[in-house]
Amino acid sequence: MIPIRHALFAILFCHLFCNLSLVEAASRPNILFIFTDDHAAQSISCYGSKINKTPNLDRIGNEGMRFENCFCTNSICGPSRAVILSGKYSHKNGFYRNGNRFDGTQVTFPKLLKKSGYQTAIIGKWHLGEHMEPTGFSYSEVLVGQGPYYNPLMLRDEKGDGNRTKKRYTGYTTDIITDLAMEWLKNDRDQSKPFLLMFQHKAPHREWAPGPKHLHLYDDVTIPEPANLFDDYSGRGTAAHTQDMTIAKTMTPRDLKLTPPRYLNAEQLKVWKAAYDPKNKAFHDANLKGKDLVRWKYQRYIKDYLRCIASVDDNVGRVLDYLDESGLAENTIVVYSSDQGFYLGEHGWFDKRFMYEESYRQPLLVRWPGVVKPGQVTKQLASNVDFAETFLDIAGVPTPPKMQGRSLVPVLKGNVPKDWRKSHYYQYYEFEPDRRTSHMVRRHRGVRTDRYKLIHFYNLDEWELYDLEKDPHEMQSVYGQTEYAKIQAELHAELERLAKELEVPDDTGSVPKNPVYPKQKPRKKKTKKKPSK
Repeated sequence: MIPIRHALFAILFCHLFCNLSLVEAASRPNILFIFTDDHAAQSISCYGSKINKTPNLDRIGNEGMRFENCFCTNSICGPSRAVILSGKYSHKNGFYRNGNRFDGTQVTFPKLLKKSGYQTAIIGKWHLGEHMEPTGFSYSEVLVGQGPYYNPLMLRDEKGDGNRTKKRYTGYTTDIITDLAMEWLKNDRDQSKPFLLMFQHKAPHREWAPGPKHLHLYDDVTIPEPANLFDDYSGRGTAAHTQDMTIAKTMTPRDLKLTPPRYLNAEQLKVWKAAYDPKNKAFHDANLKGKDLVRWKYQRYIKDYLRCIASVDDNVGRVLDYLDESGLAENTIVVYSSDQGFYLGEHGWFDKRFMYEESYRQPLLVRWPGVVKPGQVTKQLASNVDFAETFLDIAGVPTPPKMQGRSLVPVLKGNVPKDWRKSHYYQYYEFEPDRRTSHMVRRHRGVRTDRYKLIHFYNLDEWELYDLEKDPHEMQSVYGQTEYAKIQAELHAELERLAKELEVPDDTGSVPKNPVYPKQKPRKKKTKKKPSK
């Protein structure tokens, strides 16, 4: 039997939107959702960055609301995107780790918006399965897989009917994605309908290849190092000691631009080599060792990362300017976020995955003219599982009962409900029992409140507890210390309460404590066949 609440939702949805007039539909606000990949909040100047400036992103926050405590449910690219589309945690939407395929038959917020009269489009990065086309969109043009930083191949579906064509573009991907978004806004959309545009960049994902405009940015600057760049992990357990995501050991020659990207054409390669060859020669001549080598790697990494951010910021500015010039700004909600945070040398790391603050926190900036007062900042706990419900609420569309987040609209309006969440649940799954996994971060789950965080690396049966007020950089776990016994017990209970409420299946037996991985067979060298006589 169909649950009564699901049947009631179907009846309510039909009643509201089967009778919705075109005038009412057109008067609803447009939604521009700008989304990046691996953008750390600490590299946005309105979040307090001391290492770069992001004037156009700051503009969104300064003219709207900045969320100080927005957290992802699973800190990795594909799963975060699946959570946003579905409004459900990984264990409910079925997308646990990169490499899974998103089930496009399930209910998503773009589908519901489209059904209610919105024109829906996604342009840029998709990353939910190359062969799983976006569903619920009137128009899509997306990168194939991760996509390169230059000369991307893209898949276009102009009518949202599944008929896709491929096109190779020449140029810098961040600029190209913006060009396509601008073209859709100006010429391709149906101006009689409100729109949802998901405008999604690859940047600043690894391998952080800057665009030609920013290749020399920061050349004469030394970026300040994080205080814990040389963290020895003495205050944490096995997981922190056994990860494989350090700047010192994990970065490749391509990450460090000691070898150029393979996807550059001859003209682009010439410009690239002119920028990097002299710097690389100076590096090789210096013959650095030990901490000096790590410091050099950090500078190369962080400068390239920030150069990619500079391109994103410039392109966000282009779109914001167009909204102003076209008169769209007044009735367009602009939302900026990223799939998760990222390590910018903190703990000596890059990448994400851990529930530690730098990779757990997402940037979230919302500009809503006439509703959100400029310059607002909230510390309420928010999450990417709330995005779908928020977009639906903005459009006046009922939230399906199976969605697990809450609309942020009351927070945006300054009317925080008394029962707003006081804690947030997290779970990371990408650690496999039978093969080495990228960066080797152990599976874990945890709960965070406004001050404390409890993490359980359940396959190791190791616990960590942090007092974020006294130890904001999470350098020393206080799990098991007598003075934290009461809060520790409360967090244990809260973790189990949330797991039960969210219907999280038990994953503790999924990976042995010390899995033995099969040795990788050496690749056979290709030998040229001798020509037959």
